[in-house]
Amino acid sequence: MTRSRHLDAVIFDWGGTLTPWHDVDLPEQWRVYAREVHGVPIEASEMPADELAEADSLALRIHEAEAVAWQRGRTDHSSSTLEAILDAAGVDPAHDRHHLALAAYRGFWEPHTHTDEQVRPLWEGLRERGIRVGVLSNTIWSREFHREVFERDGVLDLLDADVYSSEIHVVKPHADAFLAACEALGVEPECAAYVGDRPFEDIHGPQQVGMRAIWVPHSDIPVDQQVDVDVTPDAVAHELLDILDIVDAWSQP
Repeated sequence: MTRSRHLDAVIFDWGGTLTPWHDVDLPEQWRVYAREVHGVPIEASEMPADELAEADSLALRIHEAEAVAWQRGRTDHSSSTLEAILDAAGVDPAHDRHHLALAAYRGFWEPHTHTDEQVRPLWEGLRERGIRVGVLSNTIWSREFHREVFERDGVLDLLDADVYSSEIHVVKPHADAFLAACEALGVEPECAAYVGDRPFEDIHGPQQVGMRAIWVPHSDIPVDQQVDVDVTPDAVAHELLDILDIVDAWSQP
């Protein structure tokens, strides 16, 4: 299925789309945070048993609070933030080791956030075609964090607008998320396409507001994160640079 209206913008999902998909030990992110809060070595063998138990209890509370937030996003589509999740787990942001723990947490994620090497040539190709480039991500992280990642990887200069669920009231696939991204880029939904790896959030979501949807089917999405939905993408990109061929085909009379 394609539409004849001129394409003015392509908007991208972040995790699993602009970053190559791979498995991440999600509970470990909070163990790293919690052990830094308690000021004890990350190696369990070097930790007193009572301090290890206390740190691991905190890590479990945060992990559970995050799971609740993401599940709520899949059901009522409400968004959350890192700060809200930590608050729900009883974390005191005034704790004297909180900032050290956040730095350790970000250090855990650093190797998992690298931008796919095809992103820069893809975004350059889109802009050469007069097509604006956007990002719309379901995330608990701040705009600043994401922009630091794009800056680190040398692609921030090619980004025309970006919207993160942490700064709006909803997550994908809620229509308001896609409308916010289109508004940020100054385009009508019918003149924009969305690229993502998840059928529920990234195909169903944009199509409900009239956007075209390009599926990147290379992610092994955990079962507990999947939502059953009957959708057909407007196009499939087996690698990111395929998107240039897709938009060129859509531009043909």
